[in-house]
Amino acid sequence: MTAPHTGGCRCGAVRFEASAEPHHISYCHCGDCRRASGAPVSAFVGFLADQVALEGKSLKSYRNGPVERSFCGICGSPIAYVDRRLDNKIYFMLGAMDMPAYFKPTLHAYVREQLPFLHMPDDLPRHLKTSVPRPNQQGPEGQGPNGTAP
Repeated sequence: MTAPHTGGCRCGAVRFEASAEPHHISYCHCGDCRRASGAPVSAFVGFLADQVALEGKSLKSYRNGPVERSFCGICGSPIAYVDRRLDNKIYFMLGAMDMPAYFKPTLHAYVREQLPFLHMPDDLPRHLKTSVPRPNQQGPEGQGPNGTAP
């Protein structure tokens, strides 16, 4: 499958389209992503923001520190997040993609926060913290103050 890649919310009020292949596909086990998604683990598909068209009058967002998460104001579906420390990048929830099976995650992030009952027996690389370095972070794998997924 090649671009464009499309997706949206459950009710159809929010839609998006990416005109290029993703630069990042991962699982995230951090507590912030768990709370935002309501799931024990989240999966994200990252694109360059200038290659994405996102539309929907019902699109709402919530900012937590440097991270802004978007969702549909009608059905509540989580859509994406952007981190202001990562220029021109947007990460869509894998479940919001129209063809989610196409996007196979390549790594796990924040495995130090993985729930103890969640077993994912794959051979993907596992990062104790973030898998995407952000400016002004401490430590070898980065250490952000709020909502630092994936």
